[in-house]
Amino acid sequence: MNKQNYIIRTAEKKDLEAIREIYNEAVLNSTSTFDIEPRTKKQQVEWFRQHKGIYSVIVYEINGEVKGWAALSKWSNRPAYKDTAENSVYVKKEFRNQGIGKALLNQLIKNAGQVGLHTIIARIASENEISIKIHKDFGFEIMGVMKEAGKKFGKYIDVTFMQKML
Repeated sequence: MNKQNYIIRTAEKKDLEAIREIYNEAVLNSTSTFDIEPRTKKQQVEWFRQHKGIYSVIVYEINGEVKGWAALSKWSNRPAYKDTAENSVYVKKEFRNQGIGKALLNQLIKNAGQVGLHTIIARIASENEISIKIHKDFGFEIMGVMKEAGKKFGKYIDVTFMQKML
């Protein structure tokens, strides 16, 4: 991959289909998300509408094509949690293990600090050792593990909670 041809930028409406394709591949083939049904175009538009202001979406683009995306999402609807966000990072399957996820997470953390968030939460399937390691590398700490919190692909899966103070 030629790194000089990449940019990380704020997602736009034109990116929604690429974001949806990357996400739906993860829905169907991994425990990176506990969604079990692919996201529809309508659901993708609604999701994007909820990511304005401090809850941003960014994309990693190579030569004009989205290869990964990341988002800060509202942790809870309760007002006391307004300065806490949850992060999501997804990379197109054939572009994984090339530093894209790390670059997106790094930018997401910077963005969170710039908009005045206080902390970022990550919920990660405990079997996803790569994601847990990357989050640790960026200063996230393990806060605990919820045993068998989700069920996907016919098995119960533990969820590791991680947190980074900004």
